[in-house]
Amino acid sequence: MENQHDAYKISLPSISLTNADERAKLLLEAAKKQTGMVPNMYENMANFPALLETYGTGYNLFRKEGGFTPAEQEVIFLTISKENGCDYCMAAHSVVADMMSKVPVAVTDAIRNDEEIPDAKLRVLSKFTSVMLNKRGRPSEEDVQEFLMAEYTEKHILAIILAISVKTISNYSNHIFQTEVDTMFKAREWSAYKLGRKLVNFFR
Repeated sequence: MENQHDAYKISLPSISLTNADERAKLLLEAAKKQTGMVPNMYENMANFPALLETYGTGYNLFRKEGGFTPAEQEVIFLTISKENGCDYCMAAHSVVADMMSKVPVAVTDAIRNDEEIPDAKLRVLSKFTSVMLNKRGRPSEEDVQEFLMAEYTEKHILAIILAISVKTISNYSNHIFQTEVDTMFKAREWSAYKLGRKLVNFFR
């Protein structure tokens, strides 16, 4: 993995409610209404309102229609963000997992530390999400059968594709902006570059 300090950082400034154009302002106001704040990530993506709008729409649809419990949703988002090495989203979703989605701390910490998840069903969910991401949407029959045996369905596979799409937008945006973690997420800071993740070969 490329060292974070060698990565390109985009020069565009963050866009706040005070300097946003009309379209971006509407999107930022909607974010503030939903979360009580305007996260740094949103202020960065507001440079290209279509990106922010696409992210927000997909994110909300996954939350509402994906068919996963709040805890399962967070496991999916954490897994994708870990695989993509997104420090910002790992911190943010860890806090949401702890405070809102009620994911057992042991589960969240296992994902963060690249350790075995103690809950069997969530372990299968996380593993399959990683498979979908790392195999570029080409899981094997064995991968899918293990997922289905854990009482998930083929529609859940499609929902995971939506989650990967949404998190790709936020993870990559945070990479290119090197987004600073908001104060409210600082307690759960995480760094892919310090973790020394294990290399997993899904094609053996």
